[in-house]
Amino acid sequence: ICQDTGILIFFVEIGRDFVLDFDIRDAINDGVRKATRIIPLRPNAVHPITRDPSGNVGVGLPDIILDLVEGDHIRITVLPKGAGSENVSRLAMLNPSQVADIRRFILKTVVDAGGMPCPPIIVGVGVGGSFDKAARLAKRAILREIPDMNDFEQEILDDINSLGIGTMGLGGDITALAVHIEYAHCHTASLPVAVNIQCWAGRRASVELGGHQNRGAVI
Repeated sequence: ICQDTGILIFFVEIGRDFVLDFDIRDAINDGVRKATRIIPLRPNAVHPITRDPSGNVGVGLPDIILDLVEGDHIRITVLPKGAGSENVSRLAMLNPSQVADIRRFILKTVVDAGGMPCPPIIVGVGVGGSFDKAARLAKRAILREIPDMNDFEQEILDDINSLGIGTMGLGGDITALAVHIEYAHCHTASLPVAVNIQCWAGRRASVELGGHQNRGAVI
């Protein structure tokens, strides 16, 4: 497994009936500091200009996305995202008439990435929304289970695997393990498309607390 444990992204679903009597952001930040020290995790967070390190907690990091959902539980999913796959991810603001270019943009992103994201990769795609929403959709898409794909996603996966990039860019029939596409409605004059690539390891973990059926399961 790669030593780049990445920056940490947390997706937090909070049930509307869950009693949250603490600051969830502070709790996650404290947990990241502890994990960095004990596991240990490689300290990856730096100031964008000075490059001064701050461990794995800094301004805006870890990235914590909060969603209010039905229920009386809280579910936390952590996604470690390394730089090799993140640096080759792309976003395009297409014209509404360029629907056919969605497929071409996905394939071009994979071709340009080559072996840099350590294939076989997972390809997350966000279509629609706004500039930032498309990127968030693409990030969420890589969390979907493999091989949960519809026919269109399978077609693109087949196209990617026909490119011959192969494992670690050394050639072969398997360049990607899955293509997952999520969408949102968008402005009538725009068509944002984001492609977020994940490396072969695809590390993530979830924990759910509360609820009538579940009292603290690690998933």
